[in-house]
Parts: sequence; structure tokens; C-alpha cells
Amino acid sequence: MYWLIGSFIILAMMGVLAVADSTPIPIMPLFMDSASTPVLTISFVLLTFILILISQFTIPSVNPINSVKNTSHHSRFASRILYFISIAILASTLVIGSGLKALVSHQQADDQKITEPMRVQALVHIEGISDSVYDAGTDTGYRQVAIISQILPLVSELTAQDLDKVTAEYGAGLNNSLSGDDIKYESSNAISSHQNTLAENAVQDKVYRVLLNAYPKKPVKQSSKTNSQKKSKKTEKQSQIAGLNHLQPGDRLFMTLTLAPLATSEQVSNNPSGFDSYRWLRSRHIDGVANILATSSSSILPFSHPQIQSHSNSHLLSSDSYLTRLRTAIDQGRWQLRQHFYKDWATNTAAEQQAKAVTLSLLTGDRSLINRETKDLYQLAGISHLLAISGTHVLFLAIVLAGIVILLINRLYPALYRYIPRWHVRWWVMISAAFIYALFTGFDVPAARTAWMLLAIGLTRLTLLPVSTMRVLLALAVLMAWHDPYVLWQAGYWLSFIAVALLLKYEDTSQNQPLTSNQPSTSYDKLLRRLWLSFKRLFKLQCWLFLALLPVTLLLFGKASLWGLIVNLFAIGLFGWIIVPLNLLAGLCYLILPSVADIIWMLVTAIVSNLHELIAWLTSMPVLSDAWLYTPVNAAILLMALLTLLPWLLPRGLISRWLVLPPLSLLVMTVYANQQSLTTTPTLYILPTGDHYISAALLQYPVVNDKDAKNTSWLFLADHRPSNTKTKTMPSNLTADKFSAMLAQQLGSLSVNKLEGIVVQSSSSGVTDSRVYDKKSSAVSPNDSELLPMIVAQLSQRLPVSQYWQAGRSERWSALHQAYKVTTDSQKTATISAQRCESGKIWQLPNGNLTLQAITGWSKLEDASVWDCTVAIDSSTPIRVLKYQANDPLKSLPANSQTLMSKSQPLSNQANMSQSWLILNADTHERTWQMWSLLCSADLTNSNIAMNHTTWLGHSTSHIPNEVITQQQIDEIITYDNKPLEVALSSDALFKEGD
Repeated sequence: MYWLIGSFIILAMMGVLAVADSTPIPIMPLFMDSASTPVLTISFVLLTFILILISQFTIPSVNPINSVKNTSHHSRFASRILYFISIAILASTLVIGSGLKALVSHQQADDQKITEPMRVQALVHIEGISDSVYDAGTDTGYRQVAIISQILPLVSELTAQDLDKVTAEYGAGLNNSLSGDDIKYESSNAISSHQNTLAENAVQDKVYRVLLNAYPKKPVKQSSKTNSQKKSKKTEKQSQIAGLNHLQPGDRLFMTLTLAPLATSEQVSNNPSGFDSYRWLRSRHIDGVANILATSSSSILPFSHPQIQSHSNSHLLSSDSYLTRLRTAIDQGRWQLRQHFYKDWATNTAAEQQAKAVTLSLLTGDRSLINRETKDLYQLAGISHLLAISGTHVLFLAIVLAGIVILLINRLYPALYRYIPRWHVRWWVMISAAFIYALFTGFDVPAARTAWMLLAIGLTRLTLLPVSTMRVLLALAVLMAWHDPYVLWQAGYWLSFIAVALLLKYEDTSQNQPLTSNQPSTSYDKLLRRLWLSFKRLFKLQCWLFLALLPVTLLLFGKASLWGLIVNLFAIGLFGWIIVPLNLLAGLCYLILPSVADIIWMLVTAIVSNLHELIAWLTSMPVLSDAWLYTPVNAAILLMALLTLLPWLLPRGLISRWLVLPPLSLLVMTVYANQQSLTTTPTLYILPTGDHYISAALLQYPVVNDKDAKNTSWLFLADHRPSNTKTKTMPSNLTADKFSAMLAQQLGSLSVNKLEGIVVQSSSSGVTDSRVYDKKSSAVSPNDSELLPMIVAQLSQRLPVSQYWQAGRSERWSALHQAYKVTTDSQKTATISAQRCESGKIWQLPNGNLTLQAITGWSKLEDASVWDCTVAIDSSTPIRVLKYQANDPLKSLPANSQTLMSKSQPLSNQANMSQSWLILNADTHERTWQMWSLLCSADLTNSNIAMNHTTWLGHSTSHIPNEVITQQQIDEIITYDNKPLEVALSSDALFKEGD
């Protein structure tokens, strides 16, 4: 019953959050005011205690020999009805009340969030330590959670000097208000005029909790005159932004910001990586995003400063509670440790830097110094969970400190045990150490769960309540959801509680299995047998956890690494018994002898560095080249997986394990059917890239009458920037490494393990000119014209590619590819040759059902504006065009379209046509279609095109004229950027918006 009610409570809260996030649900203001206080949570706890007491009450049975049997029978029957009704009412109240609690929390967050973009001047209060550090050399930005107040609309751009003046006026007004100790009301008259302006013109006295952002920007090519004028200003701003790394928790300073609301659900679905940034930010109670424009060079003294605390106006300190100031002090200690590790950072090699970064993460949970490559390495190895502060860290430190305290008491004052039992002392020390260390590491879900579990288990032992550890775990999960319903959107919440529950269940089933046998043997044989049985149990535990957490991992992240089953066998022991204890020992020594701590940290970083080299060598082995498992998981698959694991979750012997065969078979068939559904229908997926002008499209076409191949896949890449701006710098968030990794993940989620061809439809000067490529510059940091060819070079190493079509000229492709291979030390990879994608080039399936034809592109001409290659896809069956959903590829929706009505035949007849003609446009200059009109328009006079349903796919900035649309008899227009094509809007043809 406990598990059933707890599951209903969590499911009700999740359902309410999901529905309220998409559909507005009205709620009474009176209930919101009452539910916003802790009274509602306390009421839930009291109702839970009443429910437990009633459920423990048993109605005594009646002896049937009694003469008043009928009366006793009726009274017992009525008592049981009342008993079940009471339990049902209390359980329903808890479930409904939990749903209302989630609704109120969502409504409060919705009322507080930023709704529209605006440029403001605001007082920024730094909260905690930053998520990352600003480093222009490694192209990493500054991200920091902060609270902003005193918000004023920004009328004109303010410099750092202007903000320093604002800071000085604000500080003067604050000092004047603090100086009047005996005059209570006259201090307000001493506040400066600027303070009055802030109070009068503040944006509705709003206070927001935002995520500050500041990223390095690549320099835009400019003339020498303009560059000389702006060089000093840019240098000053870069040094000012770099100074953000020195901001400590609790600092307050004025900034000019660009506020933006959180990403909408549609924007999140277009995220190339599938990461749900909206839910991640909402779970951290972030109201919006703020991009930093300028900052003041001086900060305002925090309320915790002694100069302010010395005044008697203690009411000014009310905004900072004692718990908040304690948390700020702890965060300042974390910041000082980061600064200690960050000292002389540039003098270390990349391997040493990342070893230090991982060491810091294992000590304080601060992952700001870990770069993307190291995170990807841990994800590929399946050990990302080791980077987080888990319950093992907290429990180990609590046990060590408790042991030290008990040892000191035994030596110095053993008489204490006459008044306090030994286990009470150990318990209090463990609880104190667990909560302090959990606060020191950010009080994330795993650390908080461990601290609260120690407290709950100690209370159950102290009160002698017959409560199992599993029920304590369930109660903590529900309590954390009641305290903050948005914790249900955190992946760490689910993985932490589910993993601990599985470990407890595994221990219950394996604790009776002996590690040694009763057979007579020598001590050496006993040692070997014990080691073998220990390894066997560890392997069984790892397989149990991997298989049991696999559905949850796929549901939360969309992919799982197969390497985790192997690497975790030695990584968990290495981290748990060597790295983490040494790291915690160094942390304790740092408080007393920092020099000794540095020596221990040198040893830890050396071990971590060697571990990184070992993992990189293992993951580069061709045995498991396809280490990622991509399988879309929904609620039905999760339910079948739960039914499959049910005989192992329930007490042994309660259900026969042979009963897992039906749900297991159904699970395998469902997963296989989902995989096949991605390849059985001709589909063109529009892949999100994260850039407005860069497009990617994947064609998946099933092959019929061919036993050797299931389907053929083509990848189309294009750069739609106008040809006169091709020399501009690409956005800083789009690089060849990042883009190729995103494409590889997207292809893997669509069950694509090889490509028939890659078509780069845009010409690239990087593979056209005759310059010599330097392996240290061009291959590692390619310029904009080399971006798409570099993606081809990287993708060809990740999966087999048969053909490569390149628009324009590509004489330098071989040199670029060879330079990349030398730089990345991948000499074993075969070099793929580039074919010119120019008008007239054709590829066709042997059965003739699919034909790819280039209809533009004339690389023989010296005019590069006519080199872009538009490709037409001729299919014997209709091709559906879908917008790829990274978080759930099975739910990819049809792309929005403009349906033209210019053809003479009805639209209903067009929709039923058996053939389709799909045009992938990539022009960046009007000369492309002018050349086509002169040379190729006569090729479309064939009447067979009238029997096709013609779809045009391109960018809204295309230069295609209305005459070409008419000549090609286009029925439907789709754009990569979801903006209407202007020429279609201005044409005389009738159109309507399609889905």
C-alpha cells in the first residue's frame, strides 16, 4: 500500500506539471496564498502519519462460537468498511493535495518569470559559484546564477565608468542610511537622488533570479580604420568580462543586461542535442536568461560585511537570513578552493588541467573547469555519474569523521558514554558531517538524499519503529517532491533514488550467499576463491544495475553507452576506494596544512590523468565502435521493462521468473518495431543545427528487392548565407567538432549506421584556393569556408560514407583531409574523394525507385556565385518531410509548409500522386536561377513532371524567382527556418498555410 500511494503521489505531481506547462489551469488566489507557505507540506506529513497509524490498526477477529455471532459479524463488517473508507479518503487527499501543490508551484513560477526581452540596468547579487569560467582561449563562457533587483530600462549604452558612478551613488546612499542610529526616519531623507530614482522608476519593483551569460565572441573582419578605432574599446570590454571570474558568492554590483525569457517548448524541441534547457532552468527556479553587456569595476559591500553589520540598523539585514549567510560563507569556501586549483592554470597542459578539474569536481561538486571533451569522454565510457557528488562521497566522509571522533573520545574522555550511548555520538557526528558536506557540495539530490537518509534511519532506530530502509527511501522521495515539485524534472532525482533502491534490493537477495565454500583448501586457494567470488558478485551487480537502469537512462537522455558495462567494473572501485578517499583526505588537510594537501592532490591528479588516457585508449578500440545505444523509450516500453524486472524486485519465489518471457518478448518486439518504423517509410528529416543559416537534412529511403541493404541514407548540408557575406564569422556556438558530434548523435538516434553519400550544396573557398594547409591551424580551428568540408571529414571517421558531393571546386579537399588526419592521428581512416556537385550529376538506385539529380551548379565558370548546387530527388513513392525532434525522434512532426494552388488540377488529386519530386534548394545569389533559366528550363518540358507532387525545400532568404516556381510547377514550399518565402507571398498564385 505504501508503494502504491507514494507512486500515485509522484505520478499526480508529474502529470499536473506536464499539463500545466502546456495548458493554463486557473487556480484561486486564496488557495495560492495558503499553499505557498510550509503549512501545506506540514499538513501532508501529518496526514501521512495518521494514514500510517490507521493502516497499522488491525480489527480483532470474532470467535464464531460466540452466541452473539451475528451482531459481532455486522460490527466487524462495519468497522472494516470504515477502516477502508478512512484509508481511501486519506490517500485521495494526499494525492489530490500533492497535485494542487505542484499546480501552485508552477503558477508561482509562471507569475515570476520574465515574459519579454528587454535591456536593463540592474543591481546583481551573485548567488553561489558559477557553472563555468570565462576563457577566450578555450572558447568557454561565464554562466552564473544571480538575483537582480533595482531594475531600470536601459535608454542608452553605459560604460564601466558610468556603472562605477552608479555604484558610488548607491553606496553613498546606503552609508547615509546606516549612519543614523538614533534617528529612525530621517535616514531615508539622506538617500541620494539616484536612490530615489531607482525606487521610483524600478520595473514594478521586480526581483528576478536569472542565469547570467557572457561568451567570447570571434572578431568580425573589418577595415583597418574601423579596427584601429574599436580595438581599445574591445580590449577593455574583454578584460572587463574576463574579470567576472573573480566575482565571489555574495558580491553585489551594477550591470547592464539583456534579459530574455526562457526558451519555449518549440524552441527546446529544435535543440540539436535534445537537451531540454527549459526544464533544466525551471528546475533550478530560474526566471530568465541575462546576457551581460557591461559591468561595474567595483562592487557593493554585502550585508555580511563587518562594516555593515557593526551598525544597529539590523532591519536592513532581514533580506539575508542566517541560513542564507551560512550558505554564502560555504560557497565562498568552494570559490576559494576553485581559485586554488585555477592558479597557474595556463601553464599546465590540457591533460593536467582536466585532471585537476575532475579532482575539484570530486571534492566540491564544482564542474566549471571541466571542458566538453572530458565530459564527452566520461559519457562515452558510461561513468558520468562518477563526476557528481554521490551518496558514497558523503557517507564515506561521515563514517571517517565519526570514526575519528569516537577514537578521540575513547582516548580522552570515555566517561562520556555513561551519559550518551556510543552509537548516539557516532550518529550525531555522521549527521552533522553529512549535512555540512552536502551544503559544501551544493546540496544536490544525491548528497541531500544521503544526509536525510542518515537522519531518518537514526530516528527510526531511536524510536524503535519497524520501518524498512526501502520505505524510508520512498518517504524521502515523496518529501523532496512535496518540498520542491520541480525536483521531479531533474534526472539526478530519478537516477539517485532508483539506483539506491536497486542496490538495496540486490543486497537483500544476495546477502545470504556466502563468499567462501566449505571445501577444505589452503589459504592461497581461499584467497583466490574469495577474489573470484567477489569479482563475480561485482560483475553481477554491475549487470543488474546496467540492465535495470537502461530503460530509465534511455528515457531521460535518449542514449546509453555500452562501454559503461565494462568501464564501471574498475572505475567504481578506483574512484570509491582510492581517488575519493585521497581527495577527501587532501580536503581535510587543506584546512590545516595546505602544503600536504597539494602533495596529495598531485598524486590524485596523476591517477586521474592516467585514467583518462586508459579510457581514451579503450574507447578508441574498434571492438565497440558503435558504443552508443539509441532507442526511443516511451511509457509503454518503460512499463514492459518494469514487468520484466518484477520477479527480481519482488521477494524471491513469489513470482516465477519464467513469467518474464511474455513481457520480455513484447519488449523486444516493440523496440524492434520502433527501430523499423524509422526506416520503412521514405522520409526526409530536417535536422536542427543551432544556426539560422546552416541547414542539414537526412533522406532515409527503404530499399526494395535488395537483400543486402535495408535502406539508403543521404545527408545534405548547406550554408544559406548570402554570397556577399560568406567571409563573415560564424556564430561562436557552431564549430566543426560540435556540429559533427550533434549530427552523429542525430544519425544514431535514427538508426543510421552508414551513409550512402554526403552532399555539401554550398561552395567552399576553403577547398577551392591553392593555399597550403597548416595542420595546427586549419584542421584544428577551420575558418568559416572550411566548416562544412571539415564536418564531412569528421563524419567519415565516425561512420562509413560511400560518396561525397561538393558544390563548386574542391581541388584542396585532399590536402585539407590529410591535414586533419595528421592532426587527429587517424592515419588508418581511408580518404574519401570529393566529387563535384554540378548540374547534370545523377545517382540512382539499381531498381530505379530513387534518383538524385543536381539541377544547378556550374563550377567550370569562374563566377563562384553560380557554383551552389540544388539537388532534386525523384522518388517512385511519396516522401514525407518531418522536423526532427531530438528528444523523441519517433514523435517528429511534419514540417510547416506553404501549399500553392497554381496548378490546374485539384489539390486532392495532387496529394494522391504516387511519385514525388523534392527540390533541395541552396542558392545564395540570384545568378544561380538566372543561369538555370537560360540553360536548363527546357529540360522540364516533359509532361511527366505534371504527374509528380513537387515540394520545394530551402531557406527563406532564397533568390528563386516566381517564374522558376511556375516553371517547376511547385505545389508545396517548406523552409528550413520556418519563415515564409517572400516570393511565394508576393506571387499571384493562391496559397494556404499547411501543416
